Amino acid sequence: MQAPRPHDLLFARDPGAFACAGARPDWFDAGAPLVVRREATPPGMVAVGARGLHRNERCPGYLPVAAIAAILTPRMLAQQAHATHADFPCIAALRTLAPRLDALDVDWGPAGGAGYWLACGLPVLRATSDLDLLVRLPRRPAAATLAALAKLQDGQPCRIDIQVDTGAGGFAFAEYVRGGRVLLKTDAGARLVADPWEAA
Repeated sequence: MQAPRPHDLLFARDPGAFACAGARPDWFDAGAPLVVRREATPPGMVAVGARGLHRNERCPGYLPVAAIAAILTPRMLAQQAHATHADFPCIAALRTLAPRLDALDVDWGPAGGAGYWLACGLPVLRATSDLDLLVRLPRRPAAATLAALAKLQDGQPCRIDIQVDTGAGGFAFAEYVRGGRVLLKTDAGARLVADPWEAA
């Protein structure tokens, strides 16, 4: 089993192994996946978060690596999107954009609510839901790739939010396109950087 990375979804062998930071909330679903977070942890542990059906239902915590039963990566969820026929605008956009993203030859996939819904089917999506996309770019891509990513929003039925993961941190692609410094989120916290690839 590969090491879990931020935005991966984990299923626990024993839901009781999830240590919530604070009291476990009433909305916690023991059968739902946990989302990998960015945070430095001791060996054998991974920072994760539980989510409920609503945006305000979030609970950070930790899971022993030994308790992981399965990992679903955004890339794996992208492959599932071809077979779904949901009416949500964000899923329609995902199906439309999939061939364009595949053509870029990058590691990509749905994150956020769309990815979570594809992983477990829980009713977290709305007609107004954004499409969160994760693109893993360990090296600065060619200018043509960046330009193609910047055009993904054009003509789509929902807002597209692209997060880029360099391997050492993650940042919002929209911030990078605007120019100037970007907020790079790392295991050690967030910081403003001029170049998210060189900052690693």
